[in-house]
Amino acid sequence: MVVRCLKCRVLRIELAANGVQGNGDSSVNAASGSNPHYGSSSQNDPQSLWTKMLEAAATAFASILVLGTGFATGGYMYHRFYKWLVLHKMERAFQPGDPVLELAAIGKEVPNSIAPCKEQEGDEHWILRDEQAKIDAIVDGTDRGHYHLLIGEKGTGKSSMLLDAMKKVEGEGISMFEAHADLEIFRIRLGRALNFEFHEDYIGSYFSERGPRDSTALLDIERAFNKLEKIALLRRKTVGKPLVLIVNAFHLLRDDEDGRDLIELIQQRAEQWAASNLVTVVFNSDDYWVYERLKVLATRMEVTAIADLPKSQAMSALAKYRQKYFQEAPPSETLAEVYSRVGGRLTFLNRVAKSKDMLRTCDDIIDTERRWFLNQCWILGAEMDDDVMDQQKYASAAMVLAHALVNAEKNLPPRPPDDDGSHNIPKIPLHIARQIMTRADFIQQYDHINLFAITSTAHVRADSVPMQRAFRRICAEPGFEEHLEATLQRINDIESLGRTREIVAKDLVLGGKYNFITKDGASWGEKVTEVSLEEKAEEAEEKKVDEGDGNEES
Repeated sequence: MVVRCLKCRVLRIELAANGVQGNGDSSVNAASGSNPHYGSSSQNDPQSLWTKMLEAAATAFASILVLGTGFATGGYMYHRFYKWLVLHKMERAFQPGDPVLELAAIGKEVPNSIAPCKEQEGDEHWILRDEQAKIDAIVDGTDRGHYHLLIGEKGTGKSSMLLDAMKKVEGEGISMFEAHADLEIFRIRLGRALNFEFHEDYIGSYFSERGPRDSTALLDIERAFNKLEKIALLRRKTVGKPLVLIVNAFHLLRDDEDGRDLIELIQQRAEQWAASNLVTVVFNSDDYWVYERLKVLATRMEVTAIADLPKSQAMSALAKYRQKYFQEAPPSETLAEVYSRVGGRLTFLNRVAKSKDMLRTCDDIIDTERRWFLNQCWILGAEMDDDVMDQQKYASAAMVLAHALVNAEKNLPPRPPDDDGSHNIPKIPLHIARQIMTRADFIQQYDHINLFAITSTAHVRADSVPMQRAFRRICAEPGFEEHLEATLQRINDIESLGRTREIVAKDLVLGGKYNFITKDGASWGEKVTEVSLEEKAEEAEEKKVDEGDGNEES
């Protein structure tokens, strides 16, 4: 039946279950024949059903194939692009120009290099050290095949020489960063220096990128070194020089398990890179304990000790500085007195050179060092409380060592006639210093807070000339030796009380005695001590009477 809807203009065809009713076409009836369910045979045909299923499966498979190929291609392209981008970014970190140089140049009035010399650019130098040529060769890649440890007291100019060497080559092929005790901060600073973000480089990052804090700091540092090694291989093929990685203030790492693991990790890489001329690693340290840790595994390490300037060099540089910036020519006696008070330490010479009254500034420096030492290690005498026992052990050991250095200064041999007058600070071998203090663990802490210095040859001395003068003043005070002896005696008394145990035998109050008899034990060679109580006769009689009275009552 055909029904036309005038509003919707939709043709609806309704077929009856038994054929076409009404005025249907006779051809339709003829085609249907005697089968009342026309068209159902084609729908129920198994061959037609399988055909439709195969068509649907082929369509689904083609869709999955297209989508999978698209995602796989995209992921692979992302993976390749990520690897290229990481290496490209790290390669840019070693191009000319370094953030460390920019930070060092801000607010810097005079460069740290020597008076009579001038650079090709025309910059005048303040103090040039003899070790500068070696540092230049290390930084510009000429000196290769080793990794280096620069060791010296704070303020001797180690970092300044490294910055000067970097400035000469504009930081090309060099990366420098500051160490830190916390491994996470160390990892971040290393990543910043290498321009590496520590993201995981695997194809899963295409869908979900893993954060940089999902792994340990040591693992991230190892991955950063793997990328650095690839950059170094490319540079060796193109430039022919190794990269230079400078770790400044390496002594700030803690001497614990984590710190030792990090040192071992970096040293293993440094040994491998030095052997293959890939990367030259430079460690800059103020403390001796770093050298002790590195020496265990060191085969290609070179140690460069940075000490104070000699007298002639320090006086010449100081005179030229005063002439340039103050238009004065100080007499040689004044310059010699300045050197005798503060020595050739660059950090002190800088302060003195910029001061109007140089000698007064020298006295201020000495007084500052003296107060620093007293604030850290002053002793409390015989009246000290036992609650400060541990701190006073630390302080008294430092005072004993300072007193030994002052006495050693008095026994120094006379200077030869050709001596230039440079300071000869008394020093004691490290093992003797520990014997004097009767402690082996305190000396590393003294070195860390700049009270005493341990040289690269394992000798202990005052951290600087002003500190040695501070020792001299303290030990020369009236009654110092008696005060030190009273403190040591008080420490011994407190320790003795701690080791003493009081035993009270109540049986001896009435006049009894103990008998100690040593006999042979059950086994051969064994000795057994028997203890028995010997009572007085009166007590024994009273005891028998008491026992007899008890029997009668019973």
